[in-house]
Amino acid sequence: MKPFPLWKYLVLAVSVVVGVLFAAPNLFGDDPSVQISTAAGELPPPTFGEQVGKVLGSAGIEPLSNGPEEGRWIVRLDDETAQLAAADALRRDLGRDYVVALNLAPKTPQWLRDLGAQPMNLGLDLRGGVHFLLEVDVDDVRTRAVERIVDEVPALLRKEGIRYSGRRQAGDAGVLEFADAERLEAARRAIAGEFPEYSLEVPPQAPLTLQIRLSEEEAKRIVDFAVQQNLTTLRNRVNQLGVAEPLVQRQGADRIVVQLPGVQDTTRVKDLLGATATLEYRAVAEDDPYTAASSGIVPVGTQLFYTRDGNRPVLLKREVIAGGVNLIDAAATVDENGGPAVSVTLDGVGAKRMFAFTEKNVGKPMAVLFKEREVITNYNAKGEPIREQRQIEEVISVASVRGVFGKRFQTTGLTSKEAHDLALLLKAGALAAPVVIVEERTIGPSMGADNIERGQLAALIGFLAVVVFMAVYYRLFGLVANAALLLNLILLVAAMSLIQATLTMPGIAGIVLTLGMAVDANVLIYERIREELARGSAPLAAVDAGYDRAFLTIADSQITTLIAAVVLFALGSGPVKGFAVTLTIGIATSMFTAIIGTRAIIHLIYRGKSRLRDLPV
Repeated sequence: MKPFPLWKYLVLAVSVVVGVLFAAPNLFGDDPSVQISTAAGELPPPTFGEQVGKVLGSAGIEPLSNGPEEGRWIVRLDDETAQLAAADALRRDLGRDYVVALNLAPKTPQWLRDLGAQPMNLGLDLRGGVHFLLEVDVDDVRTRAVERIVDEVPALLRKEGIRYSGRRQAGDAGVLEFADAERLEAARRAIAGEFPEYSLEVPPQAPLTLQIRLSEEEAKRIVDFAVQQNLTTLRNRVNQLGVAEPLVQRQGADRIVVQLPGVQDTTRVKDLLGATATLEYRAVAEDDPYTAASSGIVPVGTQLFYTRDGNRPVLLKREVIAGGVNLIDAAATVDENGGPAVSVTLDGVGAKRMFAFTEKNVGKPMAVLFKEREVITNYNAKGEPIREQRQIEEVISVASVRGVFGKRFQTTGLTSKEAHDLALLLKAGALAAPVVIVEERTIGPSMGADNIERGQLAALIGFLAVVVFMAVYYRLFGLVANAALLLNLILLVAAMSLIQATLTMPGIAGIVLTLGMAVDANVLIYERIREELARGSAPLAAVDAGYDRAFLTIADSQITTLIAAVVLFALGSGPVKGFAVTLTIGIATSMFTAIIGTRAIIHLIYRGKSRLRDLPV
C-alpha cells in the first residue's frame, strides 16, 4: 500500500476539530429576548440594569438574564409570551429615550463565542426572523410634486417674459394670479406646451387665477415610481446590512414587505429601513435671519432654518444646488483636522450645478442642510401604540466656499455615528418618500415547528438508510464510509455556520440530497476495488488502484453537479439560492471526506499488513 502523507493526516485532524467547534453552536438553540438601545443607537449605561429590573418586576416578569452582550443590552426571557409582555412593559415605561426590539439571542457558550463560533441562521420558514410591513407616505409624494409645480412654473414664466402677480400652494394645486386675462392665457399656453402632464383650470369665481394640478395619470405615475424607487432603495440598504436571503417586495399600492431571516440586530435594521436622512446644499441668503426669526416674515425665495443647537437662525435660498438625488457615493472619513466627515461624490448634473455655483461664489457662504424624518411611537392609557412623524431639518454647516469644486468634496459638522450612518444611507440611496413601519414582528420558531420536525425526520431517515445500506453491502469499508458521511455532515454544518448562511426548507433538501450523494464517491471507489480483486490484484494494491483510478470519474460527476449548483445560485433567488449554497458546500465536503477521509482511515487500519489475503469490501 502506498504511504499516506503525514500532512494529509494533519489536514484531516484539523478539519475534524474545526468542524466540531464551528458546528457545535447549532446544538444550543436560542432564548427569546428583548434588545434595548438608546435613541442614538448606543449601549445604555451600566446602571440601566436596575431600571430594567424594576420595570419587569412591576410587570411580574422574571428574566433569565439582564445585561450587555457584545455591544447590545439583552434581556433574555423564558418563552415568547414573557418576551412580548416584557417588550410592551419596557416600551411603555422607558419612553422615547430608548428603542426596544424583539430578538432571538443564541445560547452559545461564551468560550465558543470567543472563538468566533456562531450558529447558522435559519430562514423564516424554520426559525423565523424579523418581519416589517412598511407604508409609503403617498401624501408626501403628492405634496412635494405640488411644491415642484410652485417652483418650476414661475421659473418658466420668467424665462418667457410673462409676469404674474402672485403664487401660492393651495392643497393639491399650485395657484398663480395674473393682472389681466391676456397674461393668464399666455401663461396657460406656455405651461401646456412645456408641462403637458399638468392639468390647468381657471375657476369661475376667480377668472384671473390659474390652478395647476397633476393629471390623474401623472399623479398615479409619480406615486408608483416613488414606491418602486423605495423598493430598490430598501433592497440596497438591506444589502448594505449584509442580511442573508432577504425578502423585499411590494404589497398592494403603497406598502412594502421586508423579511429578514436570522437577523440579530433588529434595532439597527429599524433605524436604517425607516430613515430618510439626506443632505441639501444651499446658498445662504443675504437677508438678516434674526429679523426673519423674530418677525415671522421670511423674504420671498428663502426658507428659515436653525442650526442643530437650535440657537442660531439661518436663512437659505429655496433653490437646492445639489441634494440626495444627485449623490452617487458617500463614505465616512475624517477631515483635515481629524474630525468626522462624509466624503461625497455627485452625479453629472449635481457636479455641474456645484461647479457653476462655487465658480461664481468663492468667498461666499454655502450651507449644508441635514433632513431626516423619524417616526416616534408613544402609548396611550390602554397601552396601544400611537405613531407620530417628526421632520428634522437642521443646518449642520455654514462655511465659506474656499475654492471651486464639483464632483467630489467633504461635508463636516457631524458626529462619528452620524457620519457613519449618513454615509451608509446616502450610498444605499435616499428614499423617494418617507416610510412608516406599520407592523413589526419577530416570527418565533413555533411557526416553522412542523417544517423543522419534518426536515429533521427526512434528514435522519436518509442518513440512517444510507448508513445501513453501506454497512450491510460493504461491511468494514461501509462503516468507514459511514464515518466519513458523519464527518461530511459536521463539516457541512460548520461551513454554513462559518459563512453565516441561512438555512431554509430547500436548504434542508440540499442537505438530504448531499447525504445521499456523499457516498457516491465511496461506492465508485469500492466497486473499483472489487474489480481489481476479481482480476487477481493483491488486496492492498487493489485499494490503491481503486482510489487512483476512480478519482477522475468522481471528479467528473461532482463537477457536473457543481455547475448546476452555480447556475441555480446565479439565476435563482431566495430559497433557490439557499439550496444552491447548501449543495455547493456539500459537494466540496463530500469530495474531501470520501477521498481523503476514508483513505486515511483505511490506511491506518491496513498499513503494514502486506500478507493480507482478502478485504471486507
